[in-house]
Amino acid sequence: MRMTRIPDLTSTVARSPRRWRLALAVTALAALALTACGTETTSAAGSHGKPADAVSAERTEAPSDSDQQAAFTAMLNKVARSCPSDAPSKEPLPTDDPATDALEGPRAPTRAVELELDAADWCASTLHEERITQALLGLADPTPDQVQKTLNDLGYIDERIHGLKQSGATTRFFLDLRVKGGRLCMDGSAAGEETIVDACVAPETGPFTPSRRTR
Repeated sequence: MRMTRIPDLTSTVARSPRRWRLALAVTALAALALTACGTETTSAAGSHGKPADAVSAERTEAPSDSDQQAAFTAMLNKVARSCPSDAPSKEPLPTDDPATDALEGPRAPTRAVELELDAADWCASTLHEERITQALLGLADPTPDQVQKTLNDLGYIDERIHGLKQSGATTRFFLDLRVKGGRLCMDGSAAGEETIVDACVAPETGPFTPSRRTR
């Protein structure tokens, strides 16, 4: 009886290196395609080293200087609109009135401010004083950082905040509110219930220097 020999598949594969290399190439291409798909999906939402929210944050630009200036000017205009169009003039008070004479002591520190600021600035100064004082009174710990943040929240930009300095429990600061040839500035001391914000007078032109204010 003649026996039929079964072919040795292993030896056939071993003797066919081209087929083996072809199988490896197909497998490698499939793996590469899967990797490329995964990379594309990841790139749509971010990256392995940088989450999607970080990418989104980078695309969100901080307000430009011109935007900040525009917002600051809009805030000043909004405050000024609260002033009556016929703001009272600041003529020197008569000194022959007993009632006026009795007020001369308390009013003396602000007389120079009253006389040097025009009617519009003087009117606006009282409104800035009120809104800033009310906001600072709410600070339990009026550090320079807290005072600056509070002023920023009110619309006063860093460029117009000067002389932030803490001494004990008090933080001193100045605000340059000069616009359209005005001379208005604010002199503030944040100290809880002892907070004081007053109008001051800055040079009409040139850089703002707190030491040159007129009281």
